[in-house]
Amino acid sequence: MKRGTTSGQRVLIDIELCKGCGLCVEVCPRDLIQIEKHSLNTKGHHPARFHDPEDQCTSCTFCALMCPDIAITVYKPDEKKTHTVSGKRRK
Repeated sequence: MKRGTTSGQRVLIDIELCKGCGLCVEVCPRDLIQIEKHSLNTKGHHPARFHDPEDQCTSCTFCALMCPDIAITVYKPDEKKTHTVSGKRRK
């Protein structure tokens, strides 16, 4: 089971892989990840939970890079960039 989605970005935490080490909590610059103290996964660990009701996540990937169990996946939002070349707009 995976948790944690936002409208612009997606941070998915596989709660069955998570051991609740808290490294992701420490590196999140916006404090959007917490350890769930009131739930356990099937291995008996308190997993991390991503919570971003105000869409503050920048998809920096610090949490996924720090996770020793590879339990976190960060999906960056689609970026529609517009570039101007020779006076013509290109997408």
